[in-house]
Parts: sequence; structure tokens; C-alpha cells
Amino acid sequence: MTALTAVAVHLPPVVEPIEKVGERLGLTARQKTLLRRFHGLDQVRFEPDGDLTELLANAAEALTELRGREHLVRYVLHARGMPVGVPYPVNPLHELLGRLGLEHARAFTVTHHACAGSLLAVDVAGRLLAADPDPEALALILAGEKTFTRDAQLVPETTVFGEAAAACLVSAEGDRDRVLSYAVDLRGEFDGRLAEDQELLDRYQRAYPQALIGVLEAALEQAGESWESLTLLLPHNVNRISWRRICRTVGYPLDKVVLENVPSVGHSFAADFFLNHHTATTRGLLRPGDRYLVAAAGLGATFAAMVLQH
Repeated sequence: MTALTAVAVHLPPVVEPIEKVGERLGLTARQKTLLRRFHGLDQVRFEPDGDLTELLANAAEALTELRGREHLVRYVLHARGMPVGVPYPVNPLHELLGRLGLEHARAFTVTHHACAGSLLAVDVAGRLLAADPDPEALALILAGEKTFTRDAQLVPETTVFGEAAAACLVSAEGDRDRVLSYAVDLRGEFDGRLAEDQELLDRYQRAYPQALIGVLEAALEQAGESWESLTLLLPHNVNRISWRRICRTVGYPLDKVVLENVPSVGHSFAADFFLNHHTATTRGLLRPGDRYLVAAAGLGATFAAMVLQH
């Protein structure tokens, strides 16, 4: 059964308040107030002096459990939210292999699930490792991106993106953080540029709560769990208000949703899964055997959820 062996995060050193980010993006005073007071966003992390290779390397090098086990890594996956992250022929993922001592590994990007790509990457890694003849084989997942355009930094009326990154080692079997289920719902009717299509944005916002609840409950059903049996919910860090509404609808306690990274770190593309997992484990919020639910939504649109056992 696919398991998360270790998770590490990198938080860039530059912190910008929402007002400064909004000013750079040309947001109105009302829009900036909406992000802070209504959506609960306070600041966002950036790394202005580093490129994507450096960002991902910082996350991987923080993964101390990788050291001495490089020879076991068969696959390196970048869970990327943006379809294109760098200009051709730059390839940060392959540049990292030499830096990390992983030249022997197969490296590729998982995309087209946008910010739900980290869940897809865990599923893909688990399938590859299950077919690998070496029971000790590992996969390394990297997540994190640069906010290099306005579209890469803003979802209108919803959230802003930051540049935090994460790294995760995955094994085919394990005693903790085992994947019990994975559910995904692809809704292509919401594909488009929300910043330029108000009608599409309105339709997406109306459909969003029930679409996300649908995959959350599908993942719970697959795992044989219920809202009552969950210890925690690890969300994507889009904003606070959407999770208040979802918790109210399904009757799940909001204080069991790990939301502390929403105001302090911001939404970091597909890295949110691992950022919140790191927070939950370092704070001791999970005990052995606890079941927890991971949620993500990606523009385009993809809704995904995964149940794990700590």
C-alpha cells in the first residue's frame, strides 16, 4: 500500500503582506480588503532571487531522509500546477538529478491536474513502485512553482499564490501515512481564463463547493471511512471562507481543518498537500492509526481527495 515515507518543506525568506501583493497586481482597494478580511489571507512567501531549479532544490535538500538512500530512488516527479513553468529548453527537473545524486532515476512532470497534481503524483508514484521488483525502491515527489506571471499569482476574487515548495519520499509499502483511497473529478467545462471570463468565473464559483464535497465523500466511501472517523482534514490553502462553508455543509468541525498556513504562507500550487502534512506531523496533530483526509482543487478544473492512515 502506497505510503509517504518523509516530507520536507521550504519556506522562502521574503514575506509580502497581501496589500503589497495586491498593489503589484493592480487590485482595487475593495479587492485587497476582500482577500484579507473575507478570505483570511495575510501574507505570501516569495523567493525573488532564485529560479525554479533553486526552489525545488531547497525543498529536496531539506529532506534529510533522502541522504544515503539516493540509490533507492527510481523515480523523480514534479507535481506542477502550471502547464508551462520555464522556457524551452530549460529543464529544472533534470538539472536537479545531478545536484541531488539521482542521475540514475527516471524524471518527469505530472501536470494538467493543476493544484491537485500532488495527489495525482502520489498515486502515479505508488503505481510505479508497486510494479518495481525492488521492494525498497522509492519515488521522490517535488512540488512548488514560481509566480512568474499575473495569471500564475492570482485567482480573481479567490486567492493569491506563493512560492513555498515541498519534497516527499514515497514507498510502495510502509507503516505510516498509507494511502487508503484516491478520488478525482475532472470538470473540463470550467477550463478557461477566469480573469477574463466573468461568466465562467461565476459558474465555477457556484459549482465549486458541491464538486469538492463530492470527491471528499467519494474518497471517504472508498476508504470505508466517514466524517466522524476522521482526525484531521488537510486542505488546499486557497482561503478560509471556502472551508468554513464546506465544513458547515458537511457538519465537520472547522478546528479539525489545518488552516494555519492559509494566512502565513499562502496558496502554493500543488505543494499545499505536503505543507499542511508537515505542519500536522510536526505539531503532533496525528497519532499512529489516525485517518485523515487531503483535499485539493485545481483550475481547469480538477477536484481531488485522498484518505491516508498515519
